Amino acid sequence: MKAGIVGLPNVGKSTLFNCLSNAKAQSANFPFCTIEPNVGVVNVPDPRLKKLEELVNPERVIPATVEIVDIAGLVKGASKGEGLGNQFLGNIRETDAIIHVLRCFDNDNIIHVDGKINPISDKETIDIELQLKDLETVDKKLEKVKRAARTGNKEAQKEEEALMKVKDALEAGKSVRTIEFDEAIHDEFIKPLQFITDKPVLYLCNVDDASAVTGNAYVDQVREMVKDENAEVLVLAVGTEADIAELDDYEEREMFLADIGLEEAGSAKLIRSAYKLLNQQTYFTAGVKEVRAWTVKIGATGPQAAGVIHTDFEKGFIRAEVIKYDTFVEYGSEAKVKEAGKLKIEGKDYIVQDGDVMHFLFNV
Repeated sequence: MKAGIVGLPNVGKSTLFNCLSNAKAQSANFPFCTIEPNVGVVNVPDPRLKKLEELVNPERVIPATVEIVDIAGLVKGASKGEGLGNQFLGNIRETDAIIHVLRCFDNDNIIHVDGKINPISDKETIDIELQLKDLETVDKKLEKVKRAARTGNKEAQKEEEALMKVKDALEAGKSVRTIEFDEAIHDEFIKPLQFITDKPVLYLCNVDDASAVTGNAYVDQVREMVKDENAEVLVLAVGTEADIAELDDYEEREMFLADIGLEEAGSAKLIRSAYKLLNQQTYFTAGVKEVRAWTVKIGATGPQAAGVIHTDFEKGFIRAEVIKYDTFVEYGSEAKVKEAGKLKIEGKDYIVQDGDVMHFLFNV
């Protein structure tokens, strides 16, 4: 599962990427500094993992991860191939969610591709280009579907109706994600077309140090603009966060954060938000060999969670032994949880909950 960082050139995408991952993407003060997408595998910060480590004292600890992709900046006309348009749109289509970076700070030393600071205009520029590309996709599909619908094909007529809803919305300047669809219709007709504007989005306002805690007027404008999109807005002083990430000393990092009024790095909050944006949750396995956070889709069943470890676990699933995280912490060990009768035995229909500590029994 990948989250793609997108935005106009020079808004801080590559600096953010460097901050989030150990990979060092080139970052410079000119457009199209990033041409090929950089991919970083980022650990998901989770204090629960640290607590389990303290209780179990394992040989190793492995956190959950999420892939972050830094994609080339987009300009007006990208949907027609301007700038690195075709490449950009191809790269973003391959991601599962979007982190849209908006410049919300003034700095005469950092050029803006349009010569002015206006996050609302910046957002509209990218939205329009993505919508135009999706319009191209839906028009191509409609050509084929309409021919089949005219022959009386009922399925084609249902698909035509769904695609026309998409076309009408896009022509009205609305993204596909804002359209209300029956889930079955969406999964059958909309999802396979991988519309770019159907992907979940998180807006990241890149601010200066003084605005890192409370935001600023630019951020207020963004929040007002996206209030009907069911999208999260995060505020991050990206340049400062990148400087903090360079520090090896933990106490220095804490002091640096305290100086700008933050209790934890904003980048940690962003990674957790990206994880949720991708519809992911965490369950744990906890033994003396290893304490590990596993990633599974929200709503996954016990066998599906077992399959994340190994496909044979899913095929031969018998049952899952489940301890709630809070219960594990309360009693301090698996043995004491069992003694207290708090360990639950769950079957194939069990829906995994975030934070479950699980052990699977299987037979192949």
